[in-house]
Amino acid sequence: MAVLVALFYFFYFALIGVHVIFVPKIFSMSGMSAMEIGFIFASAPLVRFAVPFMFLRGFRLDGRIFYFSLALMALGAVGFYPSLEHFWALLSMNILFGIGIALILPYVEVIALEYIGREKYGKIRLFGSIGFIAVALVLVRWLSSPQIGIGFLIAMAIGTLIFGAIIGSKHKNSNASECDEKECIFNPFSHLYLWIGFFLMQVSFGPFYNFFTIYITDHGLSLNTTVWLWSFGVIAEILMFYFQGSLLRRNLYVILWITAFITALRWLMVALFPNSLLLLALSQSLHAFSFALFHTAAISTLFSLYSARRLSQQFFFGISYGLGGFVGALGAGILYQYVPTYLFIAGAVTALGAAGAFYTHTYRVNNQ
Repeated sequence: MAVLVALFYFFYFALIGVHVIFVPKIFSMSGMSAMEIGFIFASAPLVRFAVPFMFLRGFRLDGRIFYFSLALMALGAVGFYPSLEHFWALLSMNILFGIGIALILPYVEVIALEYIGREKYGKIRLFGSIGFIAVALVLVRWLSSPQIGIGFLIAMAIGTLIFGAIIGSKHKNSNASECDEKECIFNPFSHLYLWIGFFLMQVSFGPFYNFFTIYITDHGLSLNTTVWLWSFGVIAEILMFYFQGSLLRRNLYVILWITAFITALRWLMVALFPNSLLLLALSQSLHAFSFALFHTAAISTLFSLYSARRLSQQFFFGISYGLGGFVGALGAGILYQYVPTYLFIAGAVTALGAAGAFYTHTYRVNNQ
């Protein structure tokens, strides 16, 4: 199962890499305006946020829903091809694609933690990071037309579909991850400060994911140097995934607030030293903590905290990467439009707020 999950992660995050890095450019090459592209991409995090609430109304993320999600993801990816010059068709395909990817990953993450365990999880999850950076380095050399870019997207979607389906077929006991229906009560806000921390942590990434390249090049660094800074961050992430096992034996709540605090320091470094290649590289090395270690600690915390494990993972991705990603992108855009100097200062303050929320949750748990 470990090999299958590693291959799934490779193709899934390669798919995400194409979608996040290249599809906006592909849409632009096809004649979409900046406003149209922004509207299309705003739909994805909102869908990711909305979908988990359906499962509070009786739906269950079982094998059938998982296969259906794989089909929606593949249909959305293939549907981009004939829709390239039509706004409403592209929006519809992106919504289908967004629903699919919102449901696929939580299902596989639970399987990974069940079969592999949190201490070895990183050594499997790092293949996702490899897939992300590999497709970026390859496609950047081949993206001469929108059709080639969408062809890459479809190929990665097919790989995700194949290995996802194999994992689903081998995970025979599809309800093993969930509580019995009568006991399966899930309140996403039963640990309020924990969820506030998840939300704020991803909001703090808004300036980084959406404006880091623009911000750094505006301060005099070349685009080529900026690409290598992105790559350096992914390499640090991969190394942390590989070596993080011993750290995860410690208190996961403490890891959450420490990694959030480190993230605040990271954004502060970017804000104060945007011209220093050395300090920017150091800030990128902290991606090992602010993403890799934080992510594993977060999903491991929810895996042990809630009996409705798949649903808790859905809400993690929905509230953090969905709602948090949307608010972070929107807020970063407003800040960069009017007060660009404070872009990463705001990110640092938000991450510090996440650290405070996690620390408060840890304190409350320890003093119950």
